[in-house]
Amino acid sequence: METNMDKSWMNLSRLDPRYLQGVIDFMAFARKNIRDGETEISCPCKKCHNFVRKKIDVVKEHLVVNGISPSYTVWIFHGERSQPRDQGIENSGQGNFDGQNDMEEMIRDAFGIPPIHAQDMNVDPPPAGSCGPDEQTIKFFKLLKEAEQELYPGCQKFSLLSFIVRLMHIKCLGGWSSKSFTMLLKLLKDAFPAAELLPDSFNACRKLLGGLGLEYHKVHACPQDCMLYWGEDANRVDCKVCHSPRYKQLEDETDGPKKGGKIAKKIVRYFPIIPKLKRLFTSTKTAGLMTWHAENPAPTGTSAHPVDSGLWKHFDNLYPDFAKDPCNVRLGLASDGFNPYRTMNISHSTWPVVMMTYNLPPWLCMKQPYMMLTLLIDGPKSPGNNIDVYLRLIVDELKELWNVGVGMYDALGNEMFKMRALLLWTINDFPALAMLSGWSTKGRLACPVCHVDTCSSWLDFGRKMCYLGHRRWLEEGHKFRFDRMSFDGKIELDTCPTHLSGSEVLAMFPPNYVNKFGKEGDEDLHVRKRKRTHDEDGVEENTLQGNWKKKSIFFELPYWEHNLLRHCLDLMHIQKNVCDNVLGTIMDLEGKGKDNLNARRDLEK
Repeated sequence: METNMDKSWMNLSRLDPRYLQGVIDFMAFARKNIRDGETEISCPCKKCHNFVRKKIDVVKEHLVVNGISPSYTVWIFHGERSQPRDQGIENSGQGNFDGQNDMEEMIRDAFGIPPIHAQDMNVDPPPAGSCGPDEQTIKFFKLLKEAEQELYPGCQKFSLLSFIVRLMHIKCLGGWSSKSFTMLLKLLKDAFPAAELLPDSFNACRKLLGGLGLEYHKVHACPQDCMLYWGEDANRVDCKVCHSPRYKQLEDETDGPKKGGKIAKKIVRYFPIIPKLKRLFTSTKTAGLMTWHAENPAPTGTSAHPVDSGLWKHFDNLYPDFAKDPCNVRLGLASDGFNPYRTMNISHSTWPVVMMTYNLPPWLCMKQPYMMLTLLIDGPKSPGNNIDVYLRLIVDELKELWNVGVGMYDALGNEMFKMRALLLWTINDFPALAMLSGWSTKGRLACPVCHVDTCSSWLDFGRKMCYLGHRRWLEEGHKFRFDRMSFDGKIELDTCPTHLSGSEVLAMFPPNYVNKFGKEGDEDLHVRKRKRTHDEDGVEENTLQGNWKKKSIFFELPYWEHNLLRHCLDLMHIQKNVCDNVLGTIMDLEGKGKDNLNARRDLEK
């Protein structure tokens, strides 16, 4: 449903009578677009942001008390269509399943097949003729037939497929183990014998849902992080760098090494990006949202979305052909390590790599349903600088998305188009920034902004590096620049360092510089150790300026050199760490403060 309602009231004070009238008009509009029998709608207040469904009267109360989210300018969750599009988007904010109809729609979205009338639908696979159905068509009709099967005779609420999807959804949200999920399935089959079609194990459910395109690739890797068994190296049985064997040696106490079974020493799980982007365009619930950034410009002087940033505009000016198509995708990459064993006394570091799609509205692009797990690097140790070995899978796909593009089906426009994509930046904490950028965040030149101009000194008593020079960012003539007693006893007259451009970063590497990856392994492995070589004049080759440890693999992307902001620090980590240290010191919390004898002796010096 289209609407030409006045939305200027959204930016008014909650006490303004025009705001209260606007809330009344909004609620009347929302009531017209709810399904029969529904009593809850998405709450667009500043606290709920459409991620919580509440009673209609409660939503009205929230809007009056909390105010409406000012960025919610197109009421897509309450029946309004995206204005520049020819077709609308129905309420899609909650991901709830509604029996058979939603299952059919989900399957068609997954395969990019437009809807057909119910009387024309045939769920039986077409007969194999002279031009028999292809594999995708066979999968589609198989899933469509399963969506028609009742969970048990006479069940109107769930089909077999919808019930399994709901169970798998709860398993993910609740963090169930595969074993507990299988136990639940067996209990359900015992308690409800009429549901004889219900699978009896987690693996059977996963196999049933495999046709929805939820697969991933298991890529073998060298346990020393030297290489991937991928591409032209897919058939190797040992590492070409350290010669470590690819597979574990399975031994039996009596028969010696077992035959047949091969278990890789290290496996990386890769979830391709392109199929996930295709799902966003082939789904009628998200296809219109993929052009939100172009259809909803922010008011002048405000920034509510990455499209308002200078980096986005910089890319638009550099690549006008890319910018003119609003369906082209901007991506962000985030990575950090975590211990999957939680509080158990086990040292283990698993590294997920997650991609975000910034074409979506700001209230969706950083939410869990739209964050794409792309890479899962198993532990037990952090990959460190060798993370580029695994990022090769992502970078190759990003190069394809930029140089060639991928054919996509637009569910709203009902047409095919060629989609391209670029990576805007990475988001990480300070240690992970060193891994992704190649600039070491340790030592005298730890600051990636000041780079070679980092001001640092060694604390003799605290036994750590101290980083000063922050007064360089003050304006000239500021009184703090000449305050000796409050700082380090010196006058600060230097100007702030300039930010390194991508071209300047590349100039700091020798010509034809090649990264060397791999960890020093066990004594029984022929591990390559890095050795420095010298030319005829005795000058060391491949020496790097500054604090560089490697040339980031992202520089293989054609546009990365011209990127104004390549790596971002996660604000959450900065806020938490700084706040913890400041409060711990002020309140003298045991083990949390920085005030101790050695710190005071260093301050005196």
